[in-house]
Amino acid sequence: MRSANAICGVYPDLNRDLMIAGVLFHDCGKLWENTYPEAGFSQLHLIHGEMLGHIPLGLELVNKLWRDLPLESWREIEPASEDVRLHLLHLIASHHGQYDFGSPTLPRTPEAYALHYVDNLDAKLEMVKDAYASANETAPGIFERKFPLSAPLVTPLPSVADTEEDRADSSSSPASNELF
Repeated sequence: MRSANAICGVYPDLNRDLMIAGVLFHDCGKLWENTYPEAGFSQLHLIHGEMLGHIPLGLELVNKLWRDLPLESWREIEPASEDVRLHLLHLIASHHGQYDFGSPTLPRTPEAYALHYVDNLDAKLEMVKDAYASANETAPGIFERKFPLSAPLVTPLPSVADTEEDRADSSSSPASNELF
């Protein structure tokens, strides 16, 4: 949500309300694609998810919610409710970005492209975080490759926001071999 909001600040022509709605609803079908146990993190699939997948399930959910809304009071609002519904459905349908990754359609609006890349960036950075947490160090500062990442990770530079204490802790690690 914060990433989508920030991107709207950089690209003011994006429809911020539509972007936020897209972030909220793009994966809503996963609630029926997977079943989450009360304890633990394993995701067991349900028959609906196996047969349809989260994108069609999300489209169905948003259509049902939209039909149940009291739209009479929205008739004079611009953009028209039906246009908003169609654009939100497009965000859900295209958020995987390409047919090979399960999108029934390709992004066709600026918001659809932005949502696809925000979602993709979020997923990739979560994979990187998980890889750092579980990968074995194969050499100083180099970690084994973790699927689905394309290459082994190396120790990143500290962020500017790191405190002096964090920097002091990292300086106690073995010195790297200098090349030059």
